[in-house]
Amino acid sequence: MATTPPPLKDELDIVIPTIRNLDFLEMWRPFFQPYHLIIVQDGDPSKNIKVPDGFQYDLYNRNDINKLLGPKASCISFKDSACRCFGYMVSKKKYIFTIDDDCFVAKNPSGQDINALEQHIKNLLCPSAPYFFNTLYDPYAEGADFVRGYPFSLREGVPTAVSHGLWLNIPDYDAPTQLVKPSERNKRYVDAVMTIPKGTLFPMCGMNLAFDRDLIGPAMYFGLMGEGQPIGRYDDMWAGWCVKVICDHLGLGVKTGLPYIWHSKASNPFVNLKKEYKGIFWQEEIIPFFQTAILPKECTTVQACYIELSKQVKEKLGKIDPYFTKLGDAMVTWIEAWDELNPGKDSSKAKGK
Repeated sequence: MATTPPPLKDELDIVIPTIRNLDFLEMWRPFFQPYHLIIVQDGDPSKNIKVPDGFQYDLYNRNDINKLLGPKASCISFKDSACRCFGYMVSKKKYIFTIDDDCFVAKNPSGQDINALEQHIKNLLCPSAPYFFNTLYDPYAEGADFVRGYPFSLREGVPTAVSHGLWLNIPDYDAPTQLVKPSERNKRYVDAVMTIPKGTLFPMCGMNLAFDRDLIGPAMYFGLMGEGQPIGRYDDMWAGWCVKVICDHLGLGVKTGLPYIWHSKASNPFVNLKKEYKGIFWQEEIIPFFQTAILPKECTTVQACYIELSKQVKEKLGKIDPYFTKLGDAMVTWIEAWDELNPGKDSSKAKGK
């Protein structure tokens, strides 16, 4: 009897940033083994990272990044999981799923293992509904639909660019919240997926995330973090704010909710506070900046939108700290490097919404 091939087997890469042996893949083997992995090794490039047998993968360390990008490698963070975005750049697949190496297979309330990758694929292959909120959550999910009063003219939806998954056990808290709630664990499993409405930002977490690389890939830059930078642990959030502004402009959707993974390891809140403390102050100005950012109608590709956003970052956020001028320049370098490795690809034309 013929078996059904895994969905998008030849169209999806799994990107994993790491500094350690990838023993965690054993638990994911039933779900990940058919897919190609891109492993981005952070830290000491001379260290040998062990990958369990049976997985097909490419591994890149800092030496490889420098060799491939030359001077433009300066836009890729070092000693920070933000380095994962290099994997997005070198991939040749349409879809990306990225996961941290301290994330394991979670169970649903029935005790069954959750195939997180399968759910992300379902999310990405179904439309989003960002222009009018459906109170029954994702109307495209099995067993759901648009509720009474939902405009028929909006039921076709828009393409989904991002699927943002959640976590059981260790929640993704900032350092101050970690310090006051050291024992808190997320035990709530909410069986729901929803589209984040147009005009609404969200704190994107990169540890359980999938996206359509053709639609939004060039905007998935995780910024300048880690060694030599004044801030850390804002890499995925920076990408999420940029991505959401651009998705709203181009008429693309962002979903959040299912799937869940089991986040096993709480990072040190004192170390986190040292990384985050400037960001905790800066975000009170960064978020209003993104909430009011307007992209001109002439920006019809992700690249054009991102270059325009980089100019606004330098002009408006550069007044807060010179770091943002440096970050704005790095955003341009990122796009230049992306286009060099992906010639002839202008991601996502505007939908005119």
